[in-house]
Amino acid sequence: MALSMAFFAVADVFIKLASTTMPNAQTTLWLMGGGGIIFAIMALRQGEVLRDHNAFKPILLLRYAAEIIGTFSIVIALSQAPLSTVGAIIQATPLAVTMGAVLFLGEQVSARQWIAIAIGFAGVLLIIQPGTDGFQISTLWAVASMLGLSGRDLTTKRTPPDMASSKLATYTMAAAVPFAVLWCLKVEGTVMPSDPNWGYVAAMIGAGAAGYLLLIASIRTTDVSVVAPFRYTRLLFLLLLGVMLFDERPSALVLLGAALVVGSGVYTTWLSRR
Repeated sequence: MALSMAFFAVADVFIKLASTTMPNAQTTLWLMGGGGIIFAIMALRQGEVLRDHNAFKPILLLRYAAEIIGTFSIVIALSQAPLSTVGAIIQATPLAVTMGAVLFLGEQVSARQWIAIAIGFAGVLLIIQPGTDGFQISTLWAVASMLGLSGRDLTTKRTPPDMASSKLATYTMAAAVPFAVLWCLKVEGTVMPSDPNWGYVAAMIGAGAAGYLLLIASIRTTDVSVVAPFRYTRLLFLLLLGVMLFDERPSALVLLGAALVVGSGVYTTWLSRR
């Protein structure tokens, strides 16, 4: 899980770098299209048949929509906001998933878990700093991404259990490509970037796919509650990479907010495991 988070952090870095050489719409298209090709090849090598009527089930359509919102938003956020800030906000995803499971799936949580969730979202407010001089509107894209990824994780709980992960990932990426193409054509008039850095593009696709595969391996190898706390190592990697590569210096409020988000998330996971 920790290695998976390291690869995702590297993918975030190259998404941010790629956005300096090509528009966000084209970055998103190549990210989703490249990932879709990799996962389709994996599914075929596993003996899966990609044509499946289950691909159009309502729950999967909801998952596609949530993934599209989450991915499109994080690409925009990474292009405009500091890497460490985006990473800190995204770490609230498990808390949003827990709250969504209560509101939409009928699951039960204790009063202590509700308090932890409230503290975690208070941490998000400290990171965003609405109504202050430190507020950046670009951070709202990170919030939108966090909500989209939370919806993706919630709907995953209701997807067909016999559908291979690589197959599900292929469908999700394929569903996003038409929207990314339309975005490119509307904003840029073409899907081909004029002067891209293909090294950045290849790295963001490869690192993202590696992170996804390692994530699946960690979840399938042991109990989810054991590995879930290690998801927060992504923030550590992003903080280090932000300082080393982009000379970022997170403020004390951002660091405090990140600590509240991570602490409440780990505590909620520990309560759930008990």
